This record gives sequence, C-alpha cells and structure tokens, in this order.
Amino acid sequence: MKILVTGGAGFIGGTVALRLVETGHKPLIYDDLSHSSRDMVPAGIDFVEGGLQDRRLLEQIFEDARRSGEPFGGVLHFAAFIEAGESMEKPGKYFRNNTAGTLSLLEAMLAAGPRKLVFSSTAAVYGEPEEVPIPEDARLLPTNAYGESKLLAEHMLGWMNKIHGLRYASLRYFNVAGAPEGNDGITRGEAHEPESHLIPLVLDVALGRRAAIKIYGDDYPTTDGTCIRDYIHVSDLADAHLLALNALENHDRMICNLGNGRGFSVQEVIESARRVTGHPIPAELHPRRPGDPAVLVASSEKAVRELGWKPRYTDLDEIVRTAWEWHQKRY
Repeated sequence: MKILVTGGAGFIGGTVALRLVETGHKPLIYDDLSHSSRDMVPAGIDFVEGGLQDRRLLEQIFEDARRSGEPFGGVLHFAAFIEAGESMEKPGKYFRNNTAGTLSLLEAMLAAGPRKLVFSSTAAVYGEPEEVPIPEDARLLPTNAYGESKLLAEHMLGWMNKIHGLRYASLRYFNVAGAPEGNDGITRGEAHEPESHLIPLVLDVALGRRAAIKIYGDDYPTTDGTCIRDYIHVSDLADAHLLALNALENHDRMICNLGNGRGFSVQEVIESARRVTGHPIPAELHPRRPGDPAVLVASSEKAVRELGWKPRYTDLDEIVRTAWEWHQKRY
C-alpha cells in the first residue's frame, strides 16, 4: 500500500518509513526539512519537500497518485514542532504548524486523498495527571501550548470523523528514545537543537560534550526523589503505527496511549547510562523546575489489547544501549 508520511525525514517519521518498506508498503515522505536535512531521507524512498500549509501541493500529490492507478491508502502524520518550552514563548508557531497545518492536511485528504490517518499525538494533552498510570479517558488539560496544539488537532479529527467519515487513530506517546537497529545504515537517532531530552543529554556527558548532567530536584515523592518518566523505544513506536494503520480497516476511530508500561526515574536513567557507557557521568543537583510532575507514566493496556502491540524494548539498559551506539557513531 502507498502511504504518505509527513515529517518523514525526522527521527520518528523516518524510522516508521523504513518499517513501512520492510513490511512491503511504499512510503512517500513529505517534509519541509525545517528540523532535518535531505540526507536524512532514507535511500530509495520517494520524497517531496513541502510544508503542511501547502494544501495545493498536498492535493496534487494525492491526485497524481490516483491518476497513476496507485492511490494512497493512508497517511501517517508526524510533522510537528515538539518543544514544550519553546511553545510557551512562541505559541503562534505551534498553533500555525501543529493545528492549522493539520487542518490543511485533513482538507487535502478529504478533497483528493485517502480517508485513513494515524496521528502522532502526545501525552502532553493530559497535563498534570490525576492518576498514574494515565488511561486514555483521563482529563485532557494541557499545561503548555504544544499540548494544546495537539489536542486541538485531535478535536478536529473527531469532527472530521463524525461529519466526513475520516478514519483515524490518535497515538499519544511519552518519551521516545533509543535508535533503530538493522536499518539501512542511515544515522538516525534522537537529537535536538537545542537538546532538552534526558537520555541524549546524559549521553552527551559520556561523550565529553557536556561537563555534567543536571538533576532538577531530588525531593519528589518517588523512590529516589527524582522525577519518573515513561520511555518508549522508537522501534516499538514504529510497530504501533503500522498496527494502528491496519486496525483502521475495522475501526473508524481509535485513541491509544503508547509507553513502556513502567516508568524510570532521572536517577535510574543516569545509572543505566553509567552501566552502558562505562563513564562516571557527573551529576549536578539543581532546584525543581516549575510545572514538572513527579510521575508521568502511560497505561498502554488498550494498545496491547486492541492493536496486539508487544513492545520489544522494555529494559532501560537496552533502550540506552541502542541510543549510545548511535551517539558514538554521530560524534
């Protein structure tokens, strides 16, 4: 099946595009390269450079595929800005791309494209959790513009489903980590500029690119006093997206959390990186950051039950090991 992958030159989208090829699908990557580069597009996969707001180009892509006799069977939508901190400084950037851009994509799909979409959502739609692990029916109250921009996109999907019959799966995931193994040799791993995610930051210390890892607070109500987060390996995430796309054959609407099934504290991540890398990784204690919940862990029971999803990377050391292998090659 031919599949459009928006944001497919990125870490997650590119990993999923490779999985599509491995399973016999024909992905076309659509990306504006604002947070990636042309050499990050996997070899042998068709690519079109463009932004979400270019509805005319999107419609042309769908129309050309239909006329060729090989129309698109679905869309996997990853194109988004994801930095929560930046979203509180530049909210318009996030609503314009993540929300309005998604609307442009949906309108193009309704005009000339397929009626099945898997949406890359986020745990940020929940905000401060009232219960842990977080179920899909938990209260939706984002605490930043990033989470709000994704929640608004989910609301649009709901209405497009009711009014136009658009089938969709919204996958809400937490901290994506690790690096895919056995891919086509393209260097693909988790890295951001500026970097804000814990595992890449810890590995930067092991590589000598940073002097120490900063721990923001050690007095949380957790086993070791540091925050606990849910980490999911990018390859497990890719598998879930393919399962969700297949599930839309029999479901017209799905919402699932994706996570490891358990959480790991900041201190546990640091200790894991020390074991994996063999480096001491000095740590500095800093005051808490405002708005950091003590525990954020997903309940993935629904994805396991309804998608048949079985995460392969549930051990923290294995997740960190794959990330470490990629980071060593990168630097």
